[in-house]
Amino acid sequence: MRTSPALRRKLISVAAASAALLTAASTASAVAAQETVSQGSAVPAAQTEAAPGTPAERLIVGYKSGAAEARSNPAAEADAAAKGEKTGEDVDFQRRLGTGAALVDLGDDLTKADVADVVAQYRADPQVAYVVPDRLNKPKADPNDTEYTKQWDLFESTAGMNVPGAWATSTGTGVTVAVIDTGYVAHTDLAANIVGGYDFIADTAVSVDGDGRDSNPADPGDYYAANECGSGIPAGNSSWHGTHVAGTIAAVTNNNKGVAGIAYGAKISPVRVLGKCGGYDSDIIDAITWASGGTVSGVPANSNVAKVINMSLGGDGACTSATQSAITAAVNRGTTVVVAAGNESDNVANHSPGNCNNVISVAATNRTGAKASYSNYGSLVDISAPGGQTSTGTANGILSTLNSGTKTPSSESYAYYQGTSMATPHIAGLVALVKSANSALTPAQIETAIKNNARALPGACSGGCGAGLADAARTVQAVSGSGGSTGGTTFSNTTAVPIPDNGSAIESSIAVSGRTGNAPTALQVGVDITHTYRGDLVIDLVAPDGTAYRLKAASSSDSADNVSATYSVNASGETANGTWKLRVQDTAAQDTGKLNSWQLTF
Repeated sequence: MRTSPALRRKLISVAAASAALLTAASTASAVAAQETVSQGSAVPAAQTEAAPGTPAERLIVGYKSGAAEARSNPAAEADAAAKGEKTGEDVDFQRRLGTGAALVDLGDDLTKADVADVVAQYRADPQVAYVVPDRLNKPKADPNDTEYTKQWDLFESTAGMNVPGAWATSTGTGVTVAVIDTGYVAHTDLAANIVGGYDFIADTAVSVDGDGRDSNPADPGDYYAANECGSGIPAGNSSWHGTHVAGTIAAVTNNNKGVAGIAYGAKISPVRVLGKCGGYDSDIIDAITWASGGTVSGVPANSNVAKVINMSLGGDGACTSATQSAITAAVNRGTTVVVAAGNESDNVANHSPGNCNNVISVAATNRTGAKASYSNYGSLVDISAPGGQTSTGTANGILSTLNSGTKTPSSESYAYYQGTSMATPHIAGLVALVKSANSALTPAQIETAIKNNARALPGACSGGCGAGLADAARTVQAVSGSGGSTGGTTFSNTTAVPIPDNGSAIESSIAVSGRTGNAPTALQVGVDITHTYRGDLVIDLVAPDGTAYRLKAASSSDSADNVSATYSVNASGETANGTWKLRVQDTAAQDTGKLNSWQLTF
């Protein structure tokens, strides 16, 4: 016997004062033709759910006008008890609705099959006109921003990121996102969400603003003349790049102007590292440290510590130990670092910081959901997001906040851009939504949730585009406990194993039990290896049947230390239960290391 309805009832609150709710339960007065239904299996799934995938906790029962139950609460209460006795469930009459229908409670621990049995009993009763689930409604109003209809990347069913479906649960409130970029040029569609940042550009030839580091991250423009950034490089107008990125993340929304931000309840801290011709690693490293709450000599403590860092920037070559150290420290402080995979149509392994460990590396997709022609790819890509492709039409780019000035700031504007720089803030915005929905999540847990709740890429990707196209609604629902996948159960092995220099492979085992069916399409494999030259290492996941999945290949150009990464493997063809192994081999001389630990998250 379950506890009393008063103790077990869930209170469902939908906070959206300005949004009209769409009514969900039918109140049609027409008498439906009665069917004799004796089995719950004959009840359509939609008649058992409060929301997709969620069994109903209450039913709305309409009785025919001549039935005693249509007028008498005791009669309706007795009928509910009788239906409960027949099905073995604790069915309780709650109250009379304004239409005269009865609301009956089923409790909060029934399966859809249990609900179907009760529904079947009501449908078989000739005195019942209709029985429908007490469905959960959500706000359906779109933002009133005037350019919102052009933001296909947020809402289009084919290649959009399903952002509106997340807003009923989270808008990013309480989260600060550091945009490490060109700084911020004033824009009224962003201003209310801007908090203090910093200008980290030390070299005045790069800073353009006439001074070195200071607390003013204003973007003076990054225009350069022909040959100024290298022989043969033509002149370039100011990009206002950081402002475009910031608008995608957190443009003010429902203000009757401009665009909508993905995490419009979040705040943006502009951190300036890019100026004329780019920016130096040294400035970027200090920016990462400061933004995440670390200490930088000569720079005041950060009063707006970011739980998310967006870096829509990059350069060629391996991730250096200096950059990796700053990123790892930021993640250890609880900040998720989201970076662009790059726009060279090349393997991201050749481009930093997209090839660093402990980051979410983002590839770009176009409006059809295929990899954008310019986007980098590879096994180090974690996830894909809309980056646009203006070669197929300007409106197929990503629309966001900008400035009309070609050299120095002029009037505020909006413009379509394309790039992994535009895809990255989609994921940074999603991280802000996730962190706001569940503040206890670590950066690793956030990354896993985003990967596990991605959907298959609608279009083609050759070379590797991560776990798929990020889905904001599914991810936020997962971390808030209302659907999706949070990553399931984690199995780990923390016994350290030395890795012989240029020797035979070592193996570490994990026995998985208690699972049903096959492994997931995005099995998460977390690896922690200390090594002085990770390019020497080949890493494979070995399934219980002996099938090997290559996680990392050896590379002479990958000169950084250590491997601290989470790999996503499509292991759906493998039985989940059994002994899984991680196989690691050092394939070149002079560098040593050890496997510290590894884990599988189903």
